[in-house]
Amino acid sequence: MKRIIASALIAASPAAAADFSEGSTAKSWNLYAEAPAFFEAKVVDITCEVTGDCPDNCGDGNRQLGLLRAADGVLVFPNKNAQSGFQGATVDLLPFCGKSVEVDGLLIEDEDIKGASNIYQVQTIREAGTEDWTKANTWSKVWAAKYPEAKGKGPWFRRDPRVNAHLAETGHFGLGLEKDAELIKELFE
Repeated sequence: MKRIIASALIAASPAAAADFSEGSTAKSWNLYAEAPAFFEAKVVDITCEVTGDCPDNCGDGNRQLGLLRAADGVLVFPNKNAQSGFQGATVDLLPFCGKSVEVDGLLIEDEDIKGASNIYQVQTIREAGTEDWTKANTWSKVWAAKYPEAKGKGPWFRRDPRVNAHLAETGHFGLGLEKDAELIKELFE
């Protein structure tokens, strides 16, 4: 197992990076070290790839999904979809679990920043060999369907029942409700 992980890390190193900009129509977000990237990959469950613990359907959206790039076998981390908020790409990738796809988006590669290698913002995706692209922007719709009681104005995370339950338990600073009250009094009164 250690050899597999070491091989994956070596393959994912910046020295192994290639230019995947040809054919990309990705829109720039003006992110540091971004580059347009279009490539073919297999949608995989990252935990499954690394540990061999492989539930059905890539964990049904409860795990981080990855893109096992066809050109070089590198495991790419698609941690962002095309929406401007704090949404990941799992919801958009899940329908393609285990399938070969083509993706277009922005790849972050910077050898000077630790961990900034093969980080991907997927903007569009399609099953390999098909014509129709799907925009990677479904997270908000899926979230709204899952939490209809959270409908309202303002950012989704202010209404998310999971976030609100966590805040009710730990406070806004994560230090407990008593410490929150002390800090709020100290800082704002």
